[in-house]
Amino acid sequence: MEFRHAPVMPEEALRFLAPRSGGVYLDGTVGGGGHSRLILEAGSPDCILYAFDRDQSALTAAGRRLAEFGHRFNPIHSNFSAMAQALSDAGVTGIDGFLLDLGVSSHQLDTTERGFSFQTDAPLDMRMDTGSGSTAADLVNNLPETELTRIIRAYGDERWAQRIARFIVTAREEGPVTTTLQLVDIIKGAIPRGAWEERLHPATRTFQALRIATNDELGSLEQGLAAGISLLNPGGRGVIISFHSLEDRIVKHSFRDLARGCVCPRDLPLCVCGHLPQVKVLTSRAVRPSDMETAANPRARSARLRAVEKR
Repeated sequence: MEFRHAPVMPEEALRFLAPRSGGVYLDGTVGGGGHSRLILEAGSPDCILYAFDRDQSALTAAGRRLAEFGHRFNPIHSNFSAMAQALSDAGVTGIDGFLLDLGVSSHQLDTTERGFSFQTDAPLDMRMDTGSGSTAADLVNNLPETELTRIIRAYGDERWAQRIARFIVTAREEGPVTTTLQLVDIIKGAIPRGAWEERLHPATRTFQALRIATNDELGSLEQGLAAGISLLNPGGRGVIISFHSLEDRIVKHSFRDLARGCVCPRDLPLCVCGHLPQVKVLTSRAVRPSDMETAANPRARSARLRAVEKR
C-alpha cells in the first residue's frame, strides 16, 4: 500500500515555521511528505531539509515524492529524539526551524498488519519502526498487572484500567494474546456493557495507551523537544502539533518554562540567578484546526499547534 498521510494544519504550520531561502530545517515526522514539501517550496530555492521518521515505508514514499528537490531533501531513518546525534553526523550544528507532527499516520492506522487499529484482526504490533523494539503484544503478555494498569490509566485516561489489566492477565494465563481482535474481546469483556460510550469504541483508550507505551512517544517528545530547542539558531522557530492532552501538556509546560526569565525566590529584592528566557512563545494558546479542515479530515479534530521562537 502506498504510504499516505494528509498533513494537519499545513497553512498554520507553515505560517509559524516561516521557512526562508538559505535556511536549514528539520521535519521530525515526515509521514507522507506533505509538510516537508511545503517547507521545501516555501524555502526555495535553496533551503535544506532533514526529514526524520521511524517508519522506513514513510521515508521511502517521501523520497519518491520529493525526489525533485534533490540534495535539499535529506531523509533520516531515526526517531527525532536522536536528532542531535544524527545532525552532528551530517555536519549540522544549528537549524533555523523544526516541525514535529506527533501521533500516528493515517497510513499506519489503515495498514492492517501494523496492528494499530482495533477494527480488523492483525498481529498486535503497533511499532512505528517495525525493525526494532518490543511490540504491544510483548507488553500485554509480559508486564505485571500493576504496570499494565498504570499504562492504560496514564496514557489512555481509561477509568476501567485496573479491570482491563486484570482481564488481560487472566486471559494470558490460557495462552498469549497475539492479535488485535483478541485484545478487543478482552477489553469488551472487562468494561461493563452499560458503560460503553456511544461515540467511542470501548478499545480506543487502551489501544492508544499501548501505542504510546510501545513507541515511548512521550519520552521521545521530551527528548526531541529539548534537542530541537538547543539546536535552534537565534530567531529559529519550533512548531509542534500534538493530538492528545498528555502531549500538549508536555509541550505547553516546556515552552512556558523555556520562556521564563528570573527563577529567584520572590522575596529576593534583586535577581541573583542570571537566568534568561531561551524562547519567545508565539502561541498564547493552542491553535486548533479550522472547521473546514476537520470536515475534510476528521482525524485532525484533536490536533493542537504550539510554536516558539529562539531568543
